Amino acid sequence: MKQLLIQIGFQLGSSAVALILAAMLLSRFSLGIGGFITAVVMFTIAQSVLVGLVAKLATKHLPAMAGAASLVSTWLALIIANLPFGGIRIYGFWTWIWATLIVWGVTALCAVLVPKYLAKASKAA
Repeated sequence: MKQLLIQIGFQLGSSAVALILAAMLLSRFSLGIGGFITAVVMFTIAQSVLVGLVAKLATKHLPAMAGAASLVSTWLALIIANLPFGGIRIYGFWTWIWATLIVWGVTALCAVLVPKYLAKASKAA
């Protein structure tokens, strides 16, 4: 249970960092202060659900695209978080492309680096 809560916190944190960075780097990506928590939670839930679904569908129907499953699920999660109740607004084709790449890259980097950092920190403690 403790491990699950840590993993959820990690996913929420990496999603928050990724969305903030995208909002800072892209002028047509807006992240409202009031909708920030909603956007982070919606994006994280959508990303968690979609990554498995997209990977399964890609493996079954388009095996060559299975590697892009996390990128596609990031894009779909951004679409869901961009809905009227989602808390973020993305305008323009290229902003969608760059936002997907930034958010995907940051969350992937966090998924690789943070567990290594946490393992080192727990050994030192």
